[in-house]
Amino acid sequence: MYDQLHEALNENGELMIRMDSGEDRELHLHNAEFLDNGMIKVDADDEIHWVNPEKVERYWIHMDF
Repeated sequence: MYDQLHEALNENGELMIRMDSGEDRELHLHNAEFLDNGMIKVDADDEIHWVNPEKVERYWIHMDF
């Protein structure tokens, strides 16, 4: 999932992810860092989150029509 998320984020610039806990998060190129240890570090202004890609249930993008 790590590689899929990294590739999709680079391709689309933004991703929505749903964790296996049901929590949704947004990843953007400017605030998501894919770390060598397999985690994703997300800088959300006043908070920093570390996301385990193995806990991501699904991901999607917003489409503008």
